[in-house]
Amino acid sequence: MAYDVIVLGSGPGGYPAAIRASQLGLKVAIVEKESLGGVCLNWGCIPTKALLKSAQVYEYMKHSADYGIQSSGVQHDFSAVVKRSRGVADKMSKGVQFLMKKNKIDVIMGYGKLAGKGKLEVTAADGSKQVVESKYIIIATGGRSRVLPSMPQDGKKIIGYREAMVLPEQPKSMIIVGSGAIGVEFADFYNSMGTKVTIVEFMSRVVPVEDEDISRELEKQFKKKGITIMTSAEVTSVDTSGAGVKAKVKTQTGEVVLEADILLSAAGVVANIENIGLEALGIKTDKGKVIVDKYQQTNVPGVYAIGDCAPGQALAHVAGKEGINAAEHIGYLEKKYHHLPEGMDYNNIPGCTYCTPEIASVGYTEKAAKDAGYEVKVGKFPFMASGKASAAGSTEGFVKVIFDAKYGEFLGAHMIGANVTEMIAEVVVARKLETTYHEILNGVHPHPTMSEALKEATAAAYGEAIDI
Repeated sequence: MAYDVIVLGSGPGGYPAAIRASQLGLKVAIVEKESLGGVCLNWGCIPTKALLKSAQVYEYMKHSADYGIQSSGVQHDFSAVVKRSRGVADKMSKGVQFLMKKNKIDVIMGYGKLAGKGKLEVTAADGSKQVVESKYIIIATGGRSRVLPSMPQDGKKIIGYREAMVLPEQPKSMIIVGSGAIGVEFADFYNSMGTKVTIVEFMSRVVPVEDEDISRELEKQFKKKGITIMTSAEVTSVDTSGAGVKAKVKTQTGEVVLEADILLSAAGVVANIENIGLEALGIKTDKGKVIVDKYQQTNVPGVYAIGDCAPGQALAHVAGKEGINAAEHIGYLEKKYHHLPEGMDYNNIPGCTYCTPEIASVGYTEKAAKDAGYEVKVGKFPFMASGKASAAGSTEGFVKVIFDAKYGEFLGAHMIGANVTEMIAEVVVARKLETTYHEILNGVHPHPTMSEALKEATAAAYGEAIDI
């Protein structure tokens, strides 16, 4: 079978790439070894949000008296919570199946491997093989949970994110190693369900990629919930011979042993680039990622790489845009698209973490802006001063904005609080439009909303705050 484009992997980068290529009039196939939608839809972004929503509803019900609503005997059914999450994921995966049919994209189920120029060998679940040919191939093989030598995952006592989503029963206690987005989201979920959670973070603060003020606030809120946090700490070994796990943890003051039912390793993701035939074609890699140019092209003509297997941030929305860019570049080369796609601006990619309180950020942190040589103006607005936040009973957190003092350039924004993941897009678009503080201040924000905190934080940066 011959195609114009074959996409290897159907995750949040792969399936948009396939759809965009089809929209441009190219004959497209997508190869997937497991489930359409990849990790994001089936084992990542979507089902974790379903779990967190159940935890949030449970928390609301437990604290309903705060809102003047009486309830008693509130309990959760852990297996039903997990079942709902899987149902949401299955529905989304079926949605991708529909999109493939709608866009006339052939779906080839099996494990794909590059087999020479323009060729992909696909091994089906029953072991049968077929070779499909294409002028262009887009590698979108995604990533998987990083396995650390000190804690080899056995899927039962030492687990990764996939197992954490479908545990047959709720553990009474859990150690979570790593406090990036995956770690803190699972920490929040399991703590809300009643599991005793301990976070072990190698760096000096939780969510270490975020602004330092955000890290401090999240640690404060998590400790209020009863989550134990150990920073500047490293798990050196794990003993699984007993009923649960015993983890040796090296800290700045010595070694301690933590005991729990389960240990969740959330130490990031690693790209799936092994055993897919990169070496056969001489495709260059560096530090576990496929090297690409601004159009996602590898060093081999006709082969592209996107998403977690490429050097950009390992985020679903990054993969999606990279996939569209790759498809449009192919369209341009085939004279089916009238201009080159715009390259990615990796300094204007929003990051969102869906624990409670939520975290959302984009652009420079305060430290990064200063390190880059900017003189900055910084403004903060606490949700404690927000009418909408008070009415909703969600006054934790704040919005922090960073502007260049010389020209008013919007350098970055960092938010922690209820629904801030829905607010960050305003900053992304504002920065894309090269907006300054002036436009944010003079764009009238609706009242009462959480979003007006962005305007108030901007006013605070320039000494014009009204409500604080």
